[in-house]
Amino acid sequence: MNIDERLEAIAQSVELIAHMQMKNEEAHQKNEVLLGQVMESVNSLARIAHAHERRISDLEDRQN
Repeated sequence: MNIDERLEAIAQSVELIAHMQMKNEEAHQKNEVLLGQVMESVNSLARIAHAHERRISDLEDRQN
């Protein structure tokens, strides 16, 4: 393998690595969006659970 072939192989490797990095960054951004949506859902469920807990407590207090 001569120097030109080696340089071409290195250039191809760098292009491949750059492409893989771009794909990783895209996936990371998508994961951040999904994580934000999951956090919103969890917060919403926590608010609902808290409201139900208050309603149950109020009903129990009225029965006593």
